[in-house]
Parts: sequence; C-alpha cells; structure tokens
Amino acid sequence: MSRRRLVPVLVLCAVLGGTAARAQVQTAPGEAANAVSPVLILPPTPPPRLVSTYPAQDQSVTPGVLILKAAFDQQMSPAAWNYAPAPGAEPMDCVKTPRLLSDQKTFVLLCRVLAGRTYGVTFNAERVGGFANLGENPAETASLTFKVDGGAPVTTLRRAMELAGLQGDQTPVQEAPRASAGNAAGGR
Repeated sequence: MSRRRLVPVLVLCAVLGGTAARAQVQTAPGEAANAVSPVLILPPTPPPRLVSTYPAQDQSVTPGVLILKAAFDQQMSPAAWNYAPAPGAEPMDCVKTPRLLSDQKTFVLLCRVLAGRTYGVTFNAERVGGFANLGENPAETASLTFKVDGGAPVTTLRRAMELAGLQGDQTPVQEAPRASAGNAAGGR
C-alpha cells in the first residue's frame, strides 16, 4: 500500500443515463480531508421589474435640479445599469453613473431639466450589461416620460431630494472618503 491515501472529497450523485459519477482527489499534505471550496449557486429568477419611478409616468415637475429615482422589485447589482433617451422625447442632462441606495433595489441619478420640455428615459434599452439583479439576470426594458412645467426652478440638491422622497443619506452622489493626514503626507 502507498502512504498516500485517496480521500473522497466530492461525490456526485447525478444519475445520468442510469450511471452515477464519482470524483476522488488526493489530499495535499497538511490539508484537511474534508476541505471544500465555497461555491455560490443562485436559483433562477424572473427578470427584475421596474415598480416605481420619480417622476412618475406623465407627471409634471418643476425645472432645475431633478433626481431621477427608479425602484426595482429585486435586489440589484450596483455595477450593472443602462439608460438611454426614450424615443420621441428630449434626452436628459444627467451624471453618467446612477447610485444604488442601501435598500439594494433603488437607483438614483442626478439630472437637470429645463422648463417646457418633455423628457424620456428608457431603462435597459440594451438588456445585456444593463440593470440586473444579483444573479446577473437583466431587468425588463421599461420607458418613462414626464413633462417639465414653467414653475420656479429647483436650485438645491436638498430640495430635489425632498421632491423625490429621499432621506439625507440617500444622495445621488457619494463623497470620496477623506484622506487622513498620514495618507495625505505620503503615508509617513
């Protein structure tokens, strides 16, 4: 007998065509006999759906600073998003990247809108690479159009957040962490 022992680490009991598959591996010296690498398996999910927006479809809002808010029915990936102008409507003037709020379902985007215009946005105009849940399943494509009236313009971020129903910690932009004195001086 050899001093090396074969230790069954994983046994696959998938019956395929009446046969069972078994896997055995050699244990490296000093490695626990039952060490297993973690694997994350997410169950299939339906595509996320857009459940609410601010502004709402066909709503009339005041000009100036606007925070576009889009809430989905599932937890979403913070790095996956895609928005484009809706057909037949003015494109909005927005920062490039939306922020995913701590509820993990709501994105906010800082924009500027002008009086007397109709704006529109399409979420996931291209589903690949667009808004997606944690299982990387892309959201359904959805469009939103709204009008801007001629009222007094919104000129502050605070007022725009109030109109969008956001709390103080739900700003559409995050500040970068401040450098400590040690980091600012080159780490000395």
